[in-house]
Amino acid sequence: MSGKPELKGRAARLARLLPTGPGQAARAPFVLLVVLLLGGGLICLLVLNSALSEGAFKLDDLQRGTKNLTDEEQALQRDIDAYSAPDALQRRARELGMVPGGDPAFLDPDGTVKGVPSPAPGVRQPAAYTPLVLAPEAMTDGPTPTGR
Repeated sequence: MSGKPELKGRAARLARLLPTGPGQAARAPFVLLVVLLLGGGLICLLVLNSALSEGAFKLDDLQRGTKNLTDEEQALQRDIDAYSAPDALQRRARELGMVPGGDPAFLDPDGTVKGVPSPAPGVRQPAAYTPLVLAPEAMTDGPTPTGR
């Protein structure tokens, strides 16, 4: 006896379809394919991980820049609030020589005047009034040579 049991019926037909002996497929191409797939997968994971890390660094830099710009905006807003406060406006107006105005007059759409305008109280113009905006010819020290 050979040690193998004798197959009958359907099992015998299936056994004849299976390759036996040296006719089996070589293992080297399969092993090479598996190694290439695993290596390619690892390389793809490495590239993906590097891209995510780079994105995280960019995100951190952008968040830091946003925080700096927000701080600067808040500081500027505090400055604006300080300059636009009523007492600050009044102080700056007095520094510029401004005084509270007198009684205003209003114009109706038909052109009639309502109210009687009055000058600001206690304001006297000096005799030698110098305008804030000078004419261009007043800004030169003397006659300029035009012959050159």
